[in-house]
Amino acid sequence: MSSPSKRREMDLMKLMMGDYKVEMVNDGMQEFFVDFHGPKESLYQGGVWRIRVELPDAYPYKSPSIGFVNKIYHPNVDEMSGSVCLDVINQTWSPMFDLVNVFEVFLPQLLLYPNPSDPLNGEAAALMMRDRPAYEQKVKEYCQKYAKPEDIDASPEDKSSDEELSEDEYDSSDEQVVGKPDP
Repeated sequence: MSSPSKRREMDLMKLMMGDYKVEMVNDGMQEFFVDFHGPKESLYQGGVWRIRVELPDAYPYKSPSIGFVNKIYHPNVDEMSGSVCLDVINQTWSPMFDLVNVFEVFLPQLLLYPNPSDPLNGEAAALMMRDRPAYEQKVKEYCQKYAKPEDIDASPEDKSSDEELSEDEYDSSDEQVVGKPDP
């Protein structure tokens, strides 16, 4: 690859060709959303999360910024901001990795193997260590409440990660948001 911008284009194209729904934020390729499905045979199976991805100017030499838009109950994900605590993204990133690795390996591994000894969500970590069945029940409740596949089609601006969603707000799954709201 001759430049970071060509690598960015190639990685984004690979992600789009890999059956991921990708929604660009602006005309540039530095910020976008990806719909991520919970790994099979995990507590998160059946859930769908909108992941916000920001690529720094120095990508792929500098890691992407990854965050969950809709809420998820996990020891290594900040419940309010959606920030992810994942060494391979935050500290040990290499230009050999690409965006497909993030969605096919790194995030599934994070959900399959939470690390309660390095938490961003202290409550989830403590519950996981203290009462595993209660932790698993809370994960499933969050999946049902915040990660329903039919809700993911609502625009990200409509779903703030620090707002509670009422059931009445999204009672019709056949309506889709068209365009973007005015600023």
